[in-house]
Amino acid sequence: MHMSDTRIQEFLDVMQGTLGAYDIVDTMPDHLPPVLYPRTAGHRPSPEENPLNAWYVRTEVRGAPRGPLHGRTVALKDNVCLAGVPMMNGASTLKGYTPDVDATIVTRLLDAGATIVGKAHCEYFCLSGGSHTGAAGPVQNPHKPGYSAGGSSSGSGALVGGNFVDMAIGGDQGGSIRTPSSYCGCYGMKPTHGLVPYTGLMPIESTIDHTGPMTQTVQDNAVMLQAIAGADGLDPRQYDPQLDDYPGAVGRGAGGLRIAVVKEGFGHSVSEADVDAKVRTATEIFRRLGATVDDASIPAHHQGLAIWTPIALEGLMNQMMHGNGMGTGWEGLYTTSLLDFHANWRSRADELSDTLKICMFMGQYYLKHHRGHYYAKAQNLARRLRAEYDAALEAHDLLLMPTLPMKATPLPPPDAPLALTCQRAFEMLPNTAPFDVTGHPAMSIPCGMSDGLPVGLMLVGGSWQEATIYRAAAAFEQACDWRSM
Repeated sequence: MHMSDTRIQEFLDVMQGTLGAYDIVDTMPDHLPPVLYPRTAGHRPSPEENPLNAWYVRTEVRGAPRGPLHGRTVALKDNVCLAGVPMMNGASTLKGYTPDVDATIVTRLLDAGATIVGKAHCEYFCLSGGSHTGAAGPVQNPHKPGYSAGGSSSGSGALVGGNFVDMAIGGDQGGSIRTPSSYCGCYGMKPTHGLVPYTGLMPIESTIDHTGPMTQTVQDNAVMLQAIAGADGLDPRQYDPQLDDYPGAVGRGAGGLRIAVVKEGFGHSVSEADVDAKVRTATEIFRRLGATVDDASIPAHHQGLAIWTPIALEGLMNQMMHGNGMGTGWEGLYTTSLLDFHANWRSRADELSDTLKICMFMGQYYLKHHRGHYYAKAQNLARRLRAEYDAALEAHDLLLMPTLPMKATPLPPPDAPLALTCQRAFEMLPNTAPFDVTGHPAMSIPCGMSDGLPVGLMLVGGSWQEATIYRAAAAFEQACDWRSM
């Protein structure tokens, strides 16, 4: 716009009334849910307390004296707001921030009797499927030091897989619950998009934001999901979520279930032969349990990662970076203290992780030069991808494939070239990312060990069919010891 000084002054004079409205809003208190359970700020654990570098803060917040999670210890991924306890979401630019609100899932866990024992390290703003990008250094695999714990919920996976806590909260935008669950040997459920409120977690992109349970057993996973699921009235990602009796599904067995082994989930260019073989061997156990197991082809699965890419990259630039973690255009709880603190990234952008920088460069390029066209087209294509999976799920109750094409990989050295740093962050996504786009529930269950590392099998259900997944997962868990497979 081009204006004369006189014209500019005219505009300033007219705008005075509008500025007054901002003054009124500024004097009003923020409208936040109350913090209900006492806690302390906790402490940074010593190396002796933190052998896997999985903890960010140790604290203790005791929940209700009774409830389905009474006696269970829980670690929160460090993108979850826990009022009064420091949070950095893996990022040096967020270090020093302390939330003033509890995430909805925090209150629900405490209402159910859980004890929150700390915040678990995660990757730098959650932009890595490896465990090497967090500002506090790499998180170690609990089964094999020097190997990745998976990301971005790296600390959550390591603490559950290493038996340091009973359960943890993870977040999943491209596989970040299921990846560390597969690498660390635990049970990780990415629920249907919108089943669990994301309120009070730092978003990446609203249409792919998921949060859910990571546990040592299927039973605990189901009980934990029961505690945190359901609408809270504060998260527009939740559109008529349909609840079920998840713990009640655990003992119902796999008999009569129809399971499709998805051809396109195997044999990726990065697939390891032992992983594909372990998962195929596991399918025989489902047959012995009375399930009908057939091979199926869903060619669109190969396109899922490509469709995810513009949504994730352009979306994270708009919402998480330009939008200071919140963005605009949605009704819900805005964590304004987080928005204000996170906006500081602009003055410290050199500190951002290389994997985040790569995503930002790509997202910004396509927003600037292609007007958001590819984000919009990918969202249109997402409906078709969802329909392809739904068509397969009309003939089957569950889809089955490897969670990841590979086992945990060696952690890159500190002086690793950029290509290796990024490879170790994104190479594992082809089976997980498509279901963040389509929103289907998907769970990683351990199905064997190879070379001292766990192998994960993924079960995918129709929307709101978490109970069906739990039926199959629990039957498999009870039928065999995955550690000896």
